[in-house]
Amino acid sequence: MPSQQKHTLNPKKWIELYADYLYNYALIRVNNQDLSKDLVQETFFSGLKGKGNFKGLASERTWLVSILKRKIIDHYRKINSIKGKKEIRMNFYDDGENKGNWLEERVPISWGNEAERNIENQELKNALEGCIDNLPEKYRMVFLLKSVQNYETEEICNELDITASNLWVIIHRARQQLRRCLEDNWFKN
Repeated sequence: MPSQQKHTLNPKKWIELYADYLYNYALIRVNNQDLSKDLVQETFFSGLKGKGNFKGLASERTWLVSILKRKIIDHYRKINSIKGKKEIRMNFYDDGENKGNWLEERVPISWGNEAERNIENQELKNALEGCIDNLPEKYRMVFLLKSVQNYETEEICNELDITASNLWVIIHRARQQLRRCLEDNWFKN
C-alpha cells in the first residue's frame, strides 16, 4: 500500500491563503459578517494552539475547515438563535388537507389588527421555542443542525458519531414530538 503524502502547516500563510474562503464558509452558515470574522479568528487561534495535533493526513485547508465547522456548531449549541427558530421547516402531516411544509416566515399575512397579530406571532414563537427546548438534547441538536442549519448528513454523522439511518430516525422522532407539542400548546389554544 503506497504511503500518502504528509501535509504540513504554514500558519504564516493562513490569512493570505484561507481567510476569504473560511470567512465565506462561515458567513453562509451564520449569516452575520462580524460573527463570521470572529469565528475565522477563533479558527486560526485554535489552529495555532492545536497545531501539534495536526497529523498531516488532510490538507491544511481541510483541517482549518473542520475546526471552523466545530466553532460554528459550538456557536449554535451556545445560543438557540431566534433567527434559526423562525426558519424551522417541518412537515406536520403526511396526508390529508394539511399535507405540506410549514415555515413561520410564510404564514399568510392577515389584514386584521396588527397588535393582535404581533401578540399571536410572539405566542407562536414562544410555543415553538418551548417545544424545541423540550426535545431531548440529541434530538434538538440533530434537528437544528439538519433542519435549521442545513448541514450535510455526513457532517452531522461524523460530528455526533451516529449513523445516517440513526440520524433520520432522530429527525423523524424530533419532528413528531414537535408536532405533538405544538398541537397541544399552540393549535388547541
